[in-house]
Amino acid sequence: MELRRPIRPPAAGRKPLGALSVLLALASGLALRLDLLPLLEPSGDPEGYGAIARNLLLHGQYAFTTPDGALHPTLARLPGYPFFLALCFRLFGMENYAAAAWLQIPIELAGCLLLADCARRIAPPALATRAAHATLWLAALCPFTALYSVQPLTESLTLFSIALALHSVACFRQRPAWLSALGFTFAVTYAALLRPDGALLGFALLPALLFYHRAAAAPAKLARIILVCLLLALAPFAAWTARNWRVFRVAQPLAPRCACDPGKPLNPGWHRWVRSWSLDFVSTFEVYWQVPGRPLDLSLLPRRAFDSPAQYAETAALTIEYNRDHRLTPQLDARFGQLADQRIQAQPVRYYLWLPLGRLADMTLRPRIESFYDDLDWWVTGDHPFETRLSWLAGALNLVYLLLAIAGLYLRPKLWPWMLGYFALRAALLLTIEAPEARYTLEFFPMLFLLGGIALSKAFSPLTPSAPASAP
Repeated sequence: MELRRPIRPPAAGRKPLGALSVLLALASGLALRLDLLPLLEPSGDPEGYGAIARNLLLHGQYAFTTPDGALHPTLARLPGYPFFLALCFRLFGMENYAAAAWLQIPIELAGCLLLADCARRIAPPALATRAAHATLWLAALCPFTALYSVQPLTESLTLFSIALALHSVACFRQRPAWLSALGFTFAVTYAALLRPDGALLGFALLPALLFYHRAAAAPAKLARIILVCLLLALAPFAAWTARNWRVFRVAQPLAPRCACDPGKPLNPGWHRWVRSWSLDFVSTFEVYWQVPGRPLDLSLLPRRAFDSPAQYAETAALTIEYNRDHRLTPQLDARFGQLADQRIQAQPVRYYLWLPLGRLADMTLRPRIESFYDDLDWWVTGDHPFETRLSWLAGALNLVYLLLAIAGLYLRPKLWPWMLGYFALRAALLLTIEAPEARYTLEFFPMLFLLGGIALSKAFSPLTPSAPASAP
């Protein structure tokens, strides 16, 4: 009789390797973020958030500080991030932006873990473990999201909120429970308190929470969960709306699209004119952000900003008039609007279709290296060969994430229709933006990590013989 050595169950041998993989991924992600920490830049938007946080602590007012030292109440920024900064300032010292980065790093890494567990729950059972590890590595080592974990901006907390919302939905669909429902409520509410477009997360994922192919064992319990969560979600926006009505006499449950306070000039003609030619982040940085308040350089405008010599002459005249005092008066804004209307009437398809699609493509495919070095013309190899090569590498990596996500969608894991719905909603919103920034598409990445991890787990799964076809 032939004796055979007993076969050890594979799972027992994989447990230490799985734990080691998780620890290595988190350690690598932490090392990446610590390496990026010197890039922390508290100027620009962080200064605005910090000013509100400082005035909350020192004066108890949600307000900016004017150049003459007076307090100016504001609703241009939602309270989610200023309150986070106020907590950091209270605990670690006034205007300690580095403390915010040190808190954001573990929060974002916790989001990576949530995404990994979400991948385990929504991937096909045969791929679940590999999908979880692949998702964790994709999320932990992504330089684009890691960069924002060390910036005092809303992005890292938004990414965590998206990860928590996805994980909560996956858990709730397996077993409806209070914990996952409350986690989802906190995630979508806080995402909308960070940025007004964060509300899209709730619109996209709420149907996945409510409509799933399982018989509800306790309809009364589900009704109670829904009612309580709805009230909890609406409460902070009711308080914010009441405050805005008391201070400004306007009903504003979110921040306005223009990110400005009531009574400030909106400059619709200028924005319409910029939208008639703007295509990439270079124009956003060199032109859009400079006006009003700084000189407008006609030579920085691309050729597509002029359809004829007459339009060039009119634009030059407007530029000269603006540069006298760097102010957009109502009369000057109206003239920019008239010039925009001429361009729109001449080529409406360009204005309403091609340029919005081009801006969306720029935000989605751009190498995302703006924070690494100053020159935005990354493609000019002769000026900076190393930076250009780095940019092409970053662009290729960004494309890899997108292609992996497309492959993951093709496998149709659980929640794929709702993730696709979020992509569509956010893309539709971004089509309305006249000044593209690559960071506006950063919110896609938690779902790109999920879908990409599932695609990788399928690509590297061992081949199994296909089952025989059943008789018709």
